[in-house]
Amino acid sequence: MKKEVLVETSARHVHVSREALDILFGEGYELTHKKDLSQPGQYACEERVAVVGSKSSFPAVSILGPVRPATQVELSLTDARSIGVNAPVRESGDIAGTGSCKLVGPKGEVEIECGVITAKRHIHATPADAEKYGLQDKQVVTVKIESNGRSLIFDDVVVRVNPNFALAMHIDTDESNAAGAVPGLMGEIL
Repeated sequence: MKKEVLVETSARHVHVSREALDILFGEGYELTHKKDLSQPGQYACEERVAVVGSKSSFPAVSILGPVRPATQVELSLTDARSIGVNAPVRESGDIAGTGSCKLVGPKGEVEIECGVITAKRHIHATPADAEKYGLQDKQVVTVKIESNGRSLIFDDVVVRVNPNFALAMHIDTDESNAAGAVPGLMGEIL
C-alpha cells in the first residue's frame, strides 16, 4: 500500500497570544475569520502585522487563528535571513531560546524575546491515519515528492498525531519552491 499524503505549503505567518492581540489591535479585539485552513479549527485572519527584524521587515504578515497561549512567528530560513532575525528549525510551540523580533499592529507594538522559528517539516495525522500507515506520534519519516523536474526526498519529517488533525504534510516556502510544489501535490511516506 502506498502511503500518500497531501503536501501543503505554509507561508510566513504569525500566531498571537491574547496579550499580544490586545496590544497590537486594542483591548478585547477579536480576530476576523477570513478562510478556513486544512487543519480543523485553524483559520487565516483578515488581520496582518508588520514583522520587524534588525535589517528589514515584512509589512503585512497574516495572522492565523485562533489565539494561542504564546505568540509565535513562522518564517522560512530565507525570510529570516532577509530581515535579520534568528529562526531556528523547531516544531511549532517549541519556542524556548528561539529568535526575537518586533510585531507592529495598528494600535501598538510587541517585542517578542523568543518565538521566531522556521517550522520543522511535519505531517499532521489523526490516530486512525497513523494506525493505517503504521506511524507513531513524534516518529521521524522520509517523504518522496515527485514533481516536474524538481522531484526530491524530504528527510527529517516529524509525524504529529492528534484526533483534531487532518492528514497533511506541511513544508515552508523554501522547501515548496525547491520541490516545484503545486496545489494538490501528493507525497509518499517511505
